[in-house]
Amino acid sequence: MRGLKIGTVLGIPVRLNWTFLIVLPLFAYLIGSQVGDIAGVMNETLGAGIDPATLGGGLTPWALGLAAALGLFVGVLLHEFGHSIVAMRYGYEIESITLWLLGGLASFTEFPEDWKHEFWIAIAGPVVSVAVGVACYGVFLVSPIGADAVLFVFGYLALLNVVLAAFNMLPAFPMDGGRVLRALLARNQPHAQATQRAAAVGKAFAFAMGLIGLFSFQLLLIVLAFFIYMAASGESQQTTLKAAFENVTVADVMTPREGLHTVTEDTSVAELMSRMFEERHTGYPVLRGGDLVGMVTLEDARSVRDVERDAYRVDDVMATDLVAIGPNADAMTALQTMQEHGVGRLPVVDESENLVGLISRSDLMTAFNIIQTGGTPTLISGRQSVEGDRGVF
Repeated sequence: MRGLKIGTVLGIPVRLNWTFLIVLPLFAYLIGSQVGDIAGVMNETLGAGIDPATLGGGLTPWALGLAAALGLFVGVLLHEFGHSIVAMRYGYEIESITLWLLGGLASFTEFPEDWKHEFWIAIAGPVVSVAVGVACYGVFLVSPIGADAVLFVFGYLALLNVVLAAFNMLPAFPMDGGRVLRALLARNQPHAQATQRAAAVGKAFAFAMGLIGLFSFQLLLIVLAFFIYMAASGESQQTTLKAAFENVTVADVMTPREGLHTVTEDTSVAELMSRMFEERHTGYPVLRGGDLVGMVTLEDARSVRDVERDAYRVDDVMATDLVAIGPNADAMTALQTMQEHGVGRLPVVDESENLVGLISRSDLMTAFNIIQTGGTPTLISGRQSVEGDRGVF
């Protein structure tokens, strides 16, 4: 998740996603517009003794709403640092922490598969939230009677941080409670199977949450349910792919050079389109005297108008800033590289930058299907490229 970098803490970049700029004033407005009701709840639950009338005049409700909203997001940020600090102690790298529409997100370069690591990393966030709530309650207790604004803000943050911790511990994968559930399941079963079961529980919670949000007209609850459902599905699929491609390399899946269809720089775009139709390929390595100099795709060819395709050559439209991968890299790494760079295929090069093959998303999906049905990498290796490069990936 991208965002504007606002600083670095403990070596971790902290970012603000653009959605945060929407949700912060929204939260401030919602809190400010309900100052009286919230003060009443705190009087009942914490014995705050707040006089709602002193908080309802002029700009006071909106200032309190903004202060409480900012404090809430500081608590969310500390929650994510709780996850991150424990993860770093176990040796995991944290790419960034991002504040966004639904709170905070700590992005790991690699998710832990050791159940003990995941358990303590997942539980650290809610523990920090409880600690922040206790600290806010401590400020609330020592605040003098009559300091209604201070009592309101810190009483609110005390309650909300504890509620945040409790909500995050719901077993709705991939929330913290769902990750704790997966960690406990992974004690005596494969990580991928534990993920699928935790994801199934998460989807069920998301469905129930969505229904509650729908019938209670709570839009935020519906959005959260959608996010949980999609995130659970995505991580389940990613874990299944990772398990299937364990010990499978790019060389096992790629189309080797001798099976590749290639073009030269001086091939016309019209001829290229004709070859794409006849050979049912949507991307070709471009060679100059046997050396790889670019990649050309159907999208590149389509950038030229029909009437001009005889006049344009491949070197006019091909991509020369190539993302390549080595034959000994993991197949999963190849898929992640394609996703990161938004490409459908990668040239495979050796240590001397010589082209040795090509791997596409459809190659990987074909390999995945074969492995899932009991095949092995040796059955995949050496396929002709027409089998792997056909389609829309």
